[in-house]
Amino acid sequence: MNLQLQNKVVLITGGTSGIGLSSAETFLQEGAHVMINGRNSERGHQTIQNIVSTQPEARKRIQYVSGDVAVVSDCRRVVTHTLKQFGGLDIVVNSAGITFNHQIDDIDETQFDLLMNTNVKGSYFICKYAVEQFRVQGYGSIVNVSSDAGLQGNKGLSLYCATKGAINIMSKALAVDLAPHNIRVNCVCPGDIHTPMLDADLQKENDPEAYLKSLIEPYPIGRLGRAEEVARVIVFLASEASPFTTGASWSVDGGITAY
Repeated sequence: MNLQLQNKVVLITGGTSGIGLSSAETFLQEGAHVMINGRNSERGHQTIQNIVSTQPEARKRIQYVSGDVAVVSDCRRVVTHTLKQFGGLDIVVNSAGITFNHQIDDIDETQFDLLMNTNVKGSYFICKYAVEQFRVQGYGSIVNVSSDAGLQGNKGLSLYCATKGAINIMSKALAVDLAPHNIRVNCVCPGDIHTPMLDADLQKENDPEAYLKSLIEPYPIGRLGRAEEVARVIVFLASEASPFTTGASWSVDGGITAY
């Protein structure tokens, strides 16, 4: 299958770890130029070094830009920097996101604003500034990273579910608005994926093995997902291999939402 990604320019928020990082590596393997974004500059530059160590031919096709997507001015700067450095922008992947595993009683306004601003406002305004360029050039592709928690209620995650549900319906509405401009918008809805975020959660547990087992148990496929499995779907949706797909919410969740 020809994904037609050679020399395409891709911006990935949350690109220094997990699904975002795996997406960056996969896009690079397909010949794209990739700008990864994250809040921690030290981690960002280390990520670049790590990628280049395994893909030395990608040295001139991978860059990092710092920025907090919860801040609207940073969203504009990240998009502008990508255009300046690579001379264009073809694809956006909104992978930046955070979560709190708390009951509603334990969520305060500061936490609410942080989660909403990072997960929803950040994705929305990255889209806004990317779309300005996409309209001018007459095409573009956006993939927003949602979650199975955007399709169903998850215990102890009411606020996270609210943000990911917003991503799902926002993606559909943008797909309708932007289709006449040859701009496609889709989202992926991963289940539990074994990422550094999960490893950090495991370290907080008194019995990490039992906690991991409890996470795996509901999955029909019998295991958690891997970041590269989500990345492959993201790259496919972003590419010209899926030209008739827009407004879709693709589950990559081992069947957990199939019940």
